[in-house]
Amino acid sequence: MTRYRHLITDENRKWWTLGAMCFALFMIMLDNTVVNVALPSIQRDLGATISGLEWTINGYTLSFAVLLATGGRLGDIFGRRRMFLTGVVIFALSSATAGLAQGPTDLVLSRVVQGVGAALMMPGTLSIITDAFPAHERGKAMGTWAGVSALALAVGPVLGGFLTEHVSWRAIFYLNIPVAIGAVTATVFAVRESRDTSVGRQVDYLGVATLTGALTALVLALVEGNSWGWGSPAIAALLVGAVLGAAAFVAVELRVAAPMVEFRFFNDRNFLGAVVVALIITFAMMGVFFFLALYMQDILRYSPLEAGVRFLPSTLMIVGVAPVAGRLADRFGPRWLIVAGLSILTASLWTFTHIAVDSTYLDLLPGFMLLGIGIALTMSPMTSAAMNAVSVQKAGIASGVLSMFRMVGGSLGVAVTGAIFQASVGGATFETAAPQQFVEGLSNAMWVSASVTVLGALIAAAAINARPKSVGVGVAEAEASPGGEELAGVAT
Repeated sequence: MTRYRHLITDENRKWWTLGAMCFALFMIMLDNTVVNVALPSIQRDLGATISGLEWTINGYTLSFAVLLATGGRLGDIFGRRRMFLTGVVIFALSSATAGLAQGPTDLVLSRVVQGVGAALMMPGTLSIITDAFPAHERGKAMGTWAGVSALALAVGPVLGGFLTEHVSWRAIFYLNIPVAIGAVTATVFAVRESRDTSVGRQVDYLGVATLTGALTALVLALVEGNSWGWGSPAIAALLVGAVLGAAAFVAVELRVAAPMVEFRFFNDRNFLGAVVVALIITFAMMGVFFFLALYMQDILRYSPLEAGVRFLPSTLMIVGVAPVAGRLADRFGPRWLIVAGLSILTASLWTFTHIAVDSTYLDLLPGFMLLGIGIALTMSPMTSAAMNAVSVQKAGIASGVLSMFRMVGGSLGVAVTGAIFQASVGGATFETAAPQQFVEGLSNAMWVSASVTVLGALIAAAAINARPKSVGVGVAEAEASPGGEELAGVAT
């Protein structure tokens, strides 16, 4: 394979790198949603309990969210390409074991390991792209990255429904194997190794342990809060454990020579604003996707495949608008694009507050289209704002922190909107609520999500720079390079 590397010039290498990372990203994000529609078939085939089915989803979500920051830091220390490839191999092998599972326990364990592989891969996709593209072109690259990420989330239900109905639920896992082979081939062929040369290769094990413990407690509480009861001793203990673990993590990081997370990142308004926006937009996204999928199947009586297809207007808007938003962020800066995106997303959520039992798909269509436009206008400028706020050397941990906030935001969105729904319908569940109860609970949940996105727009307007972070050489990059102080003066 190395004999063909001369065919890739320095100019087009970055585009090959972007293609390789997006190829792998599609696989990672697909597994967030592709399994959901296969759960009834898995239950029949493996004799799984409801708890087992929940952990088929939650096992992946938990290990993925908890290890993202660790995966980003390990890439900075040992090499981003190396850690990315390690994650791809782990993901592919665990996908194979998931497809071969003979019982619920086998499947859940495979899904947990899949999450570990995804956590090693996900920060690598973003940090490798950041290293490959100069600051003034990153918005364009991030737009493609964000579009692929959202596309995979939306395509998941459609693809999962098709494979489950016409092949087997096992095919949704086997599909990852050829995709992983393609990702490895493209990465070895095109991607250069990079790492953070400003630090040694020592691992902050105590920081990893305290952060993992705190995030495990937090995400588990968010995932199980509605089913265990938010006032239950178990959830209370988990939330207290999360707070204590976070405090211990901060205490450790302020004392070690090579901290896992550098808190000075949060002194930059762009980075701080971007990670808060990341939490808010995924809060809104995952909540609305969760409820609308249930509404279309339980109230409008669509099949899983039919419901998945009806998300496509949002998908098409994201795919078309996200790259354009990235280019506009390069030229005009991310602030007002993010504000506009969150405002449009708020308008979409407002339309969903008016859903009725007798609503038709045509009634939903304007909201779906606004949803896609709002997500696209927010995601890529938000990502480029965060990644341009740090030096390229710190791209791994920065991307890990950003991805961690996104995953926690998604879990928080489903948990909070689910709690609002249950409070609205009394003792009923998603399955037992009467149609009128269901739409009233959905409306209340969408009002909460809309309020959160309004808050996000205000935060973005106040915190994120109106102009591009830099032109050509970023301040943070300049300071990290030889003769950096002089370059930083020019950049500012």
